[in-house]
Amino acid sequence: PGPKMESLPEAVLIRILASIPAADLVLVCRLVCCQWKNLVDGAALWILKCQQEGLTGAESQESAENWQNFYFLSKKKRNLIKNPCGEEDLQYWGEVENGGDGWKIEELPGDFGKEFPSEEVHKYFVTSYEWCRKSQVIDLRAEGYWEELMDTTQPKVVVKDWYAGRSDAGCLYELCVKLLSENEDVLAEYKSETIAIPQDNDADWTEISHTFSSYGPGVRFVRFEHGGQDTLFWKGWYGVRVTNSSVTVEP
Repeated sequence: PGPKMESLPEAVLIRILASIPAADLVLVCRLVCCQWKNLVDGAALWILKCQQEGLTGAESQESAENWQNFYFLSKKKRNLIKNPCGEEDLQYWGEVENGGDGWKIEELPGDFGKEFPSEEVHKYFVTSYEWCRKSQVIDLRAEGYWEELMDTTQPKVVVKDWYAGRSDAGCLYELCVKLLSENEDVLAEYKSETIAIPQDNDADWTEISHTFSSYGPGVRFVRFEHGGQDTLFWKGWYGVRVTNSSVTVEP
């Protein structure tokens, strides 16, 4: 019979384990024996997996737990906002306030508008002559971010949104994002000022962003809300335009 696994040099065993899917490492391999548990809980294995899969930026992580979390958070990173650009009308957006003539979805660049900086974005939401608002609530556990991760590691929650006016009309824009507990108590909040875009503006798209960090334990939901209106009270859709909204959980 050939040599047993436990007789292999540790560096060789780490390379073998690094080829196994991460979920299996945590849920299966670390239960095999004390040696495997120590390797799965150690930094070297996750450093190797990060290197093999091109996940950079983890060099600042100091502890083994941080390396493992860095790997999982990097692999999971994606936009948690559904239908951010209006490709599915208003689907997934709740608590919709349809002031004036309500929300409308238009094709870029739109009348008196400009193309979006990314060619991947083709549509936007536009507001009317009274306040229009819409929101999404993201269930972090349902998206794969477990309670211990949110409570202990407290990964960054990065929020971004894009807004623009049309060059022939003034408008207002607001963004409000809340981190909520199990019972939907507000644990952290970001609220922009009411941003006023004057008439005869350049119609450029502007990004607004905020990063939540060190927000304390208990975060289970993210509530994203934005909206606006025009300032001339013209019938139709002359208010602020919004698109490419995003919420990401990052190392």
